[in-house]
Amino acid sequence: MIEILNPAEISHARTSGALVANILHTVKTRATVGTNLLEIDQWAKEMILDAGATSCYVDYAPSFGSGPFGHYICTSVNDAVLHGLPHDYALVDGDLVTVDLALLTGGIAADSALSFIVGKPRHADDIAMIATTEQALQAGIDAAGPGVRIGDISFAMGSVLHDAGYLINTDFGGHGIGSTMHQDPHVSNIGRPGRGYTLRPGLMLALEPWIMADTDELITDADGWTLRSATGCRTAHSEHTIAITEDGAEILTQRPE
Repeated sequence: MIEILNPAEISHARTSGALVANILHTVKTRATVGTNLLEIDQWAKEMILDAGATSCYVDYAPSFGSGPFGHYICTSVNDAVLHGLPHDYALVDGDLVTVDLALLTGGIAADSALSFIVGKPRHADDIAMIATTEQALQAGIDAAGPGVRIGDISFAMGSVLHDAGYLINTDFGGHGIGSTMHQDPHVSNIGRPGRGYTLRPGLMLALEPWIMADTDELITDADGWTLRSATGCRTAHSEHTIAITEDGAEILTQRPE
């Protein structure tokens, strides 16, 4: 299903996006050496419920997961890159953490993710890898607008990732978003310009370039959810929800500086 939202729905999306952005900013600010992933999940739960919002994750049970997710935020550490199931783990100095959050207010969803280092960086390539996903995300946003094809966005993001020397997995990527978290169209992190669905004002997309340091292969953790690099290498992931406007694209999940 591809949804084209009306102005009132986009207004709800702005509210959802601002809440997602603020929660992720708070998590990044509060997380430190010794923070447990279950504490992060509890922070997210409290902030979502206090705002009167609805989690997209707690009851989420897609074909690629193992039953309902059961938590409020994805927490992926080091070699984990997507769908990280919060569990009893205390962060240590130098951990590379990705937090991914989606929620609804007014019946409209927003989705965003960021990667950051806890404590002192201990792997030289971590900062560059995170920066590359952020640059690819911005390239995709810059490419978006009415009349643009999905392949144009995918090509823009993939070019940044490829030029930085990373392999690109195509099993998971960005997606349409609206009254539900995951919708068509799929937005691969690599593509050919001039191909795919033509963007229209009112369409919302979650763009999410993610990479693994030395592989494009994933393995699923024993928890049935967490996706890790097949080689155990470090990973990074950046995501924003955008709305296509008459003039280009509006970032709905922009975090505070």
